[in-house]
Amino acid sequence: MRVTGTHINYYLICQRKLWLFANQIQMEHTSDLVYEGRLIHETSYGRRSEKYSELEMDGIKLDYYDAKNKVIHEIKKSDKREEAHLWQLKYYLFVLDKNGVQGATGILEYPKLRHREEVMLSSIDRQELHQIIAEVEKIVAADQAPERLMRSRCRNCSYFDFCWSQEESE
Repeated sequence: MRVTGTHINYYLICQRKLWLFANQIQMEHTSDLVYEGRLIHETSYGRRSEKYSELEMDGIKLDYYDAKNKVIHEIKKSDKREEAHLWQLKYYLFVLDKNGVQGATGILEYPKLRHREEVMLSSIDRQELHQIIAEVEKIVAADQAPERLMRSRCRNCSYFDFCWSQEESE
């Protein structure tokens, strides 16, 4: 299995969502929030695509990579799940490092909040990522999806209706 940045992100947000996504049950195309995130990504930095390149390797896709300075720019709509965003970007740095691009850094950007955070990959992060990758592979290979999270945490998830469709409304 090829682990992607989305797998890392979903692992930290909801392991059920990870399992569903990795097993080809994908609901993002039906979500207005996902669509809004794409719009923010595409419109926040209009000239960025002229300045930076797109890079794909080992299952990751970087939309904005500054090859000269070895900087990944990762844009997110909200900092609501910041830990997942942080580890997704660290995973990208991990994959670059694994492919011979040492010393790369990342910038996590929240245009709506006018906030930026520089991200680096430490040796402790590398160890943690090895554990996360092993857990992702274990969850994805399982015969059944993990249990749902608490309903209140799921409300804005693109999988909400899928996970909770058989439940009576509160």
